[in-house]
Amino acid sequence: MNLTIGKLLISRLGLGMLTLLLVSIVVFGITNLLPGDAAEESLGQAATPEAVAALRAQYGLDQPAPQRYAQWLVALVKGDAGVSLVNGQPISALIGDRLPSSLVLAAATAVVSVPLALALGILSAMYRGSRFDKGVNMLAVSLVSVPEFLIATLAVLLFAVKLRWLSALSHTADIETLWQFMRAYAMPVFTLCCVIVAQMARMTRAAVVDQLRAPYVEMARLKGAGPVRIVLRHALPNAIGPIANAVALSLSYLLGGVLIVESIFNYPGIANLMIDAVTTRDIPLVQACAMIFCGAYLLLVMLADVCAILSNPRLRTL
Repeated sequence: MNLTIGKLLISRLGLGMLTLLLVSIVVFGITNLLPGDAAEESLGQAATPEAVAALRAQYGLDQPAPQRYAQWLVALVKGDAGVSLVNGQPISALIGDRLPSSLVLAAATAVVSVPLALALGILSAMYRGSRFDKGVNMLAVSLVSVPEFLIATLAVLLFAVKLRWLSALSHTADIETLWQFMRAYAMPVFTLCCVIVAQMARMTRAAVVDQLRAPYVEMARLKGAGPVRIVLRHALPNAIGPIANAVALSLSYLLGGVLIVESIFNYPGIANLMIDAVTTRDIPLVQACAMIFCGAYLLLVMLADVCAILSNPRLRTL
């Protein structure tokens, strides 16, 4: 790896850390704007102002916001997300129980969506202007236009209520066979894949079509290269950077779509934990979950940038 690529990678890493710091400020500020707090939620509406004030002091909620932010950030850097204000359990333990489930859902969605979307995008680029291309584009635009909660609701009505093929809720505790795994994850993965595949396929098609219009592709055609060889041997290697960005941006949709999907299917993931924390005004837990989502998004974007840098032949020759 030459010096130019090294500098670019270091600059991307530094920019990512700075962005994460700014995100922490935004997350802390927004969560503190939520009406009410854990003290009022725990004691109920019949609590006296004195009791609420005492509990706020016990939680440290009576301290100035900058002081609370500094303490929270220092502890977070040390790996201590604090304790839940609702049940007193360590937040790391609460997240540790739910995070593997969310990672399994994300991995299952990625395994299904990425190959399917890349195949559809590449084939649409190879046969652009054909009926297949027009059909894929029309289907992709239609799916992108439909919100994920509507797709999830229709999936429940069709596969769980009407056909009775699948359960409306995702029971993942007693999975022992591959068939049980597929039944439990079928509807959540299907709901997430609908929009992800549509977005990724369109962006992949655009990246490959852009390369197919390049002069070197025309030269390959004049030399007698076939469509498959042109795409696989010439266009795809130069489209790795844009395709990596397409994959990263599409998979980052999981961070938002999973909130709705886990809520509708009662999936025991970190998004459902975050929703419960917002309901109970458990601010430290909300902040920790939000930072995980933001950190995952930044990681995906940084990985896409790294792939784009490493796949750029002009940078490799400097």
